[in-house]
Order: sequence, then structure tokens, then C-alpha cells
Amino acid sequence: MSDITVRTLGLDEWDQYRSMRLTALEESPEAFVATHAEEEAEPEEFWRARMERSVRLLAERDGEPLGIASVGPGGEDEKAAQLFGLWVRPEARGSGVAAALVRAGAHVAAGQGRSQLLYWVGTENGRAVAFASGFGFRPTGTRRPMRVVSKDDGEEEIAMTLPLAGDRGGLGEY
Repeated sequence: MSDITVRTLGLDEWDQYRSMRLTALEESPEAFVATHAEEEAEPEEFWRARMERSVRLLAERDGEPLGIASVGPGGEDEKAAQLFGLWVRPEARGSGVAAALVRAGAHVAAGQGRSQLLYWVGTENGRAVAFASGFGFRPTGTRRPMRVVSKDDGEEEIAMTLPLAGDRGGLGEY
């Protein structure tokens, strides 16, 4: 099996991002705020504008798209970037694709001069919390109501942070 590669999509590759995003929305509707129907109806201009707002990462193996993630501003903290929209095709889960996307996201954020990478995780999503923790993300005291539709209206998300400079707890390079 060949290696996983992650690359930044260029502005003119909006259609590749659109295709993967729509696949993600269709396969995992519970993981996203938007719906497949809403975003499928959006015109080219919407997708081009979206490409300009954040860095879009595409994970591939032998040219086959396996997953996506985005890196954008971290909110009020100018030293932070945020990793969001992380999704991996079901058949590629557990094969290192998510970790490759997170590493690439950390590299992008560090290259932008950011000192930390934020990742919002549902407090009830043990698998996501364990993945983020294993990668080096640590919980912060910042929480917000869950932005996606959930069965439990009181469910929350917690901001987890990954330091991008200095001591990374022995995790080495991202």
C-alpha cells in the first residue's frame, strides 16, 4: 500500500473540494452543521469564496481522495488557527488519514505563524476526544453548545488545543 499524501487545494480546485465536502455531508450528516441539499444547491461563486476563506487540505493515496480538512482563523485569538471539517472516507478510517490531515493542518498553522491549533470536539464523542488527545491536543476550559443537530439539546463541544511551538510533550514533529 502506498503512502498517504496531503496537499493544499488551490483556489481553482474548488470543484474537488466541493465534491469531497458533498460526499462528507452525504455520508456523515450528523457531523456537520450544513446539509448536503443546502450545499449541493450552492453556485460556483459560493465554493470559490469558501476556498479563499480557509486552507483546504485533501488527503490522497495513489491519486484517490480519502479525506478533507480545513484550517482557518482561530476566532478572537490571532495566535490560534482552527482545524475543522475533518472527514475521512469510511473505508479509509483507521489507516492514518485523519492523523495525516491533522499533521498537515498543524504544519499549515505553524507556517502562518500561529502558536496553537484549536479543534472543537463533542464532549460526548469519546472516539474523537481520544483521537485528539492521542495526537497531543489538550482540553481547554472553553465550551459551546453543540452546533450540529443532536438528540440531546444540552450536548456541548469543547475546544482542544495543540501547541505548535516549544515543548510538544515528546510528540516530535507534526
